[in-house]
Amino acid sequence: MATMNISLPDQMKAWVEAQSADGKYANSSDLIRDLIRREQIKQEKIAALNERIEEAYASGFSGKSIDQVMQDAWKAAQS
Repeated sequence: MATMNISLPDQMKAWVEAQSADGKYANSSDLIRDLIRREQIKQEKIAALNERIEEAYASGFSGKSIDQVMQDAWKAAQS
């Protein structure tokens, strides 16, 4: 495992240390790894949503009203 040194303002450092002091994390490294994992998952979800949005734009516009779209969605959810 690689090592990385980071600089934090005192307030952030205290918060990180408090997270491991109260037992949420074994140490500061565990917290940082967890935060990075969460950010990676968040970025993957955002990328997937953006891909879906691009696909939707590329598919063109519908002539249906909002009510028709909602009715179709409701029917699809019921099946």
